[in-house]
Amino acid sequence: MVSPWGWLRPGHLGTEADRATFRTLHTASLAGPPLRSGLTETSATKAVRHLRDLLGTPAVALTDTERLLAWDGRFGHHGKQAPTLAEAVVAEGYTSLRDKSDIPCYDPTCPLRHVIVSPLTVEERVVGTLQAFTSTASASLVRATNEVARWVSGQLELAELDASRTRLMEAEVRALRAQISPHFIYNSLTAIASFVRTDPERARELLLEFADFTRYSFRRHGEFTTLAEELRSIERYLVLEKARFGDRLQVTLRVAPEVLPVVIPFLCLQPLVENAVRHGLEDKAGPGRIAIFAEDHDAECVITVEDDGVGEDPDRVRRALAGDTSMDSVGLGNVDERLRSTFGDDYGLVVETAPGAGTRVVIRVPKYSPGVRP
Repeated sequence: MVSPWGWLRPGHLGTEADRATFRTLHTASLAGPPLRSGLTETSATKAVRHLRDLLGTPAVALTDTERLLAWDGRFGHHGKQAPTLAEAVVAEGYTSLRDKSDIPCYDPTCPLRHVIVSPLTVEERVVGTLQAFTSTASASLVRATNEVARWVSGQLELAELDASRTRLMEAEVRALRAQISPHFIYNSLTAIASFVRTDPERARELLLEFADFTRYSFRRHGEFTTLAEELRSIERYLVLEKARFGDRLQVTLRVAPEVLPVVIPFLCLQPLVENAVRHGLEDKAGPGRIAIFAEDHDAECVITVEDDGVGEDPDRVRRALAGDTSMDSVGLGNVDERLRSTFGDDYGLVVETAPGAGTRVVIRVPKYSPGVRP
């Protein structure tokens, strides 16, 4: 069987120091992933055994600010004392060494003599403690416990960053919905109402398209979707807009089947198409054309939304991409930011436009990106 560590197999490590380093890094790699989900009973239970391996003490406990979350090792009858031991450290924020007087025991054979309590901090706020229980304490063990607690705090900081990013994404999508929905809902219902008497069947079909579109746009789960789902929603949007514009709106859609399963941020194409209609074609005399292309380019999917409308001042587009909320542009900055946050700075919007020259927006997204799932 081939080791996943390749050349780092223990048998290939020459000195005991090398092997100790390997063991420490490997143990830390096992404790890290659970902690990246935050400090909970579940994550603490999964991580605590590996933390005890790192410290080499008879027992280790993890608490939040009020209760014991997980215990591993001996002296389990002292677990009920962990919240009390955490109180002073939570209040003061410093590592503390406690002796037998702080951990009374009615078992005369119990060899427990010391507990080292170190704070776990997130953004300079104590959120819990790491507690190492031992028969003999030393200055090096106190330092080691403090360092492991700092490492755990780092993992919890990363968890908080991930949670903050998710909250920000959700807030951005809510803001995007708020920008899109009033304008679109008013125009759609007006168009549907115009067919109620003259063509009731058409009105019914449009109403169903409207219901499906809004159901997708206002769904409450998932910050990602597939290109196929986003395009289906855009087709419904364009059916409703064609009911309003009639023959003035011409649509071309060309998509490579290979890229339909590609995962993209939710509502990242819809705003581009709405901008093409609102800012490209509404003020244009005569018919207008919107084209949507999605192409397979090796490891990437390239999506293009273009129109032959009135175009825009490039400086105004730059300001919209920079997040200037005074720009009457549906979510360009929002979409650009979410693409960059998801895939990296190489994957933002590319906008080509000029007054009277129409607008072309290009998105590149990787066909596969770790952790990005619908």
